[in-house]
Amino acid sequence: MYKIIGTDGREYGPIGAEEIRRWLAVNRVNAQTLVQAEGSPGWKPLGTFPELISETGNVPPAIAPPQHSIASRASNKVAAGICGILLGGFGVHKFILGYNAAGGIMLAISLCGIFLTCGLLWPAYVVIHIIGLIEGIIYLTKSDEEFVRIYVDGRKEWF
Repeated sequence: MYKIIGTDGREYGPIGAEEIRRWLAVNRVNAQTLVQAEGSPGWKPLGTFPELISETGNVPPAIAPPQHSIASRASNKVAAGICGILLGGFGVHKFILGYNAAGGIMLAISLCGIFLTCGLLWPAYVVIHIIGLIEGIIYLTKSDEEFVRIYVDGRKEWF
């Protein structure tokens, strides 16, 4: 008989080897699951038990999610920074980073300021271009780690 610590941190058991085999078949446990044999003082991974090793041999090990490097996650930093400086008022840098709503707002203000009001909203047009310029400079001056933390993971859309 065995006791098992589940992924929820709770202790289950006592259970027999046959039950463990059923749990292995449905991926409820794996070779890294902590198990305590009856009469044993400590917890060990399921894969270390000789009487259960053949059952764990058929189970693939737990797969960790892929770890992306900071550089690959910050790959849009330079493109977004340059587009923010050159085309900032049109929100191109926002679209590059996946901030479609913010990019749409900037694009709408720029187009309205130029075409729909015959230039009457030129102050809004100028302000939105200055915002884009400032954001482009901010993107380019951040380190890759800081850029990923703030704009990729943190999803900060403005400044």
